[in-house]
Amino acid sequence: MEKLRPYWEMIVRFWKKKHLTQLLLLVILIVVLVTIVYFGWLATRANVQSLKEGLSQPTVIYDKDEQVATNVATNRTAGIKIEELPEYVPGAVVAIEDERFYEHSGFDLKGITRALFNNLFAGEITGGGSTLTQQLAKNALLSPEQTYKRKAEELFLAVKIEKVYKKDEILQMYLNQVYFGNGAWGISNASKRYFNKEITDVTISEAALLAGLLQSPSYLDPTKNYDVAIKRRNLVLAKMNELDMITKEQYNKAKNEKIKITIGSGSLVERKYPYYVDAVLNEAISKYGLTQEEILTRGYRIYTELDQNLQAGLEKVNNNKSLFPRSSGERMVQSGSVLMDPASGGVLALVGGRGEHVFRGFNRATQLKAQPGSTIKPLAVYTPALEEGYTFDSELVDEPTTFGEYKPENFSKTYQGKVQMYKALEESLNIPAVWLLNEIGLEKGLDKLTTFGLPVEKEDKNLAIALGGMSKGFSPLQLANAFSAFPNGGKRQDSHLITKIVGPTGNIIAEREPKTTKVTSKENADEMTAMLLNVVETGTGKNAHIPDVQIAGKTGSTQLPFNDINGTKDQWMVGYTPNLVAAIWIGYDQTDRQHYLPSNGSGNVVPIFKEIMKASLPHKQNEQFDVISINDQLAGKVQTREEIKKQAEKIKEELNQNAQKLGEKLQEQAPVWKKGLEETMFSIGKGIDTIIQKIKGLNE
Repeated sequence: MEKLRPYWEMIVRFWKKKHLTQLLLLVILIVVLVTIVYFGWLATRANVQSLKEGLSQPTVIYDKDEQVATNVATNRTAGIKIEELPEYVPGAVVAIEDERFYEHSGFDLKGITRALFNNLFAGEITGGGSTLTQQLAKNALLSPEQTYKRKAEELFLAVKIEKVYKKDEILQMYLNQVYFGNGAWGISNASKRYFNKEITDVTISEAALLAGLLQSPSYLDPTKNYDVAIKRRNLVLAKMNELDMITKEQYNKAKNEKIKITIGSGSLVERKYPYYVDAVLNEAISKYGLTQEEILTRGYRIYTELDQNLQAGLEKVNNNKSLFPRSSGERMVQSGSVLMDPASGGVLALVGGRGEHVFRGFNRATQLKAQPGSTIKPLAVYTPALEEGYTFDSELVDEPTTFGEYKPENFSKTYQGKVQMYKALEESLNIPAVWLLNEIGLEKGLDKLTTFGLPVEKEDKNLAIALGGMSKGFSPLQLANAFSAFPNGGKRQDSHLITKIVGPTGNIIAEREPKTTKVTSKENADEMTAMLLNVVETGTGKNAHIPDVQIAGKTGSTQLPFNDINGTKDQWMVGYTPNLVAAIWIGYDQTDRQHYLPSNGSGNVVPIFKEIMKASLPHKQNEQFDVISINDQLAGKVQTREEIKKQAEKIKEELNQNAQKLGEKLQEQAPVWKKGLEETMFSIGKGIDTIIQKIKGLNE
């Protein structure tokens, strides 16, 4: 140590000489000041003046034209006024959550210090230390993440809220929007949920139990952990007694009270277009990180791609029982369908099931995973084949063929030996599709599926994928988005429902960032459309044909696992016009020997697809593709729009060239014509002058 002393003294002298202590303190003060200014600026961005009104409003869903489509309303939004409550109801919440609520100005230094040390000892942000005002700021204006940045924002917002609102107003907002578990938002709904009674009728003991739930609504749920909830209730009662909110006699009576849990209605979620709205909520949660509690309690404005006309039409078709196969027993044939704008990838309408609907239940339009059958052929086989140089009239093998241990068959079990590619697609032949995928290479087909936005599992990497043989499969939404590349010039926009989410104070919570993927060239997309037009004109989808409307599409079905029964497990049809893509799946949630689709192929789903298009087309402009069907091309009926365009460009080019030649000729002959014109004008002038002279001679 003696040897180190001179070095230490040298450091001390240098430190004092350079005034490093003062510099260090100055840096610390600057950092603190900048931090305060930064978070103060963040707080000023939130319009807390509109917070009270925003929290009392339901979340609103807007359609593509920014018109109100529906409210997502719980009966929380009505709330209850604090003066209508018995004093012990808000008292119980204040006692256990923020006992110094009426003393602080939005934050409690004692609580923050205690929480800070707890977090340091825990090695992570465990929460705690937040006042009711801070909790209101967090629940109403901030994300639920546990970070020091969020805690700082929470604190500054709490101070601003305290400056705008009275204490009872803050407490009322908190009580009406906080979550008590079991789908109950707000203390009034919580009393109905757990006790099946109005909040004005609860006892001190029941009020203490509700207040106790706020710490951990799931863990303290009295319907599941009654004893734990009662233990927490006793802690709340003790705190209320300690703070002189209740007397010793009231404390003992409330503690000995046997609480009876009677499940009531709780919060009801009312909305139009339930499957579409549920899909919107799911996207807000999974894509933008919101929680269900936030969405249902904060009065958000969610802007979407919804077309109300198309949605109403799709729901009407879905509710038409006569279109669907007769149900067997209590289980009905289910359905999932999607309508999409190919230019934007926006979901215009969707329905995720038939029969009784459960809030945020299984949505077959977006969450289904079913084998796609032959709808996969244009995606995994024929598009990559066009990219490899094949054309619509390329000849493919159509004869019994074994590929290693895999031996596919045509549905009809008949074979033509050779078949042109457009015919193989039109008639949905299996052998040519598998043979072609094998020829171009399995990896090319798998890579192309990924580009189309379709996930492929490890178990799917075999030739059976040419026919839609997969371990999981896709949803109607995924297939609609994949097919949208064809009418959109080979480019696929990411599928989405939400365009923007605005918070209760007008701040933008989330906004969509468009993403475009080039799937294939426009030439290949157009040639695929020409072949798929054949499918609807004369192929497996001909029963979906609508006169004077160009619809390209592909059908698909999957086999039953029972060899002795005729029918299908799943049926699909995906089709499109230049400005609308539709995809529909029908089948049973669980297929067995009593529950399956009666028709072979896609006989049940095609007429439903047609009705969907018939209901939708009046609300969309009737546009034409740049191509016509292979049938019409071979018949020489009319030129395609692309050919007409090319011919017009050729004529335009020829006219430009001729005009240029004429201009050059004029420029070349101009001097000669000028000289001739001058000589002519001189002769005319000379002749006129001679006549005038003769007239003068006569007069003399």
